[in-house]
Amino acid sequence: MIHLVAGFVVAVFLLHMLFVVFEANQDNGFVNGIYNLAKVLVLGLGDVFTPDDAKLGVVLNYGLAALLYLIVAQLIVRVLNRP
Repeated sequence: MIHLVAGFVVAVFLLHMLFVVFEANQDNGFVNGIYNLAKVLVLGLGDVFTPDDAKLGVVLNYGLAALLYLIVAQLIVRVLNRP
């Protein structure tokens, strides 16, 4: 279940990054929903890196958040599976 939740969050981040990089229409309901959900789930990591290129900033920040979600999920699974 933990891997499923982490996978969902990472998928949201990946979609958000793709939508930003390829300049998806923000007026589209699905794109806007993913954007809003990603903003909530990033938990303050959305502005860790501030390069001049805004697209690169999104990729770096949301990529970092995705990586951290995966690491934390793996740690939780290991702790819960201890005998």
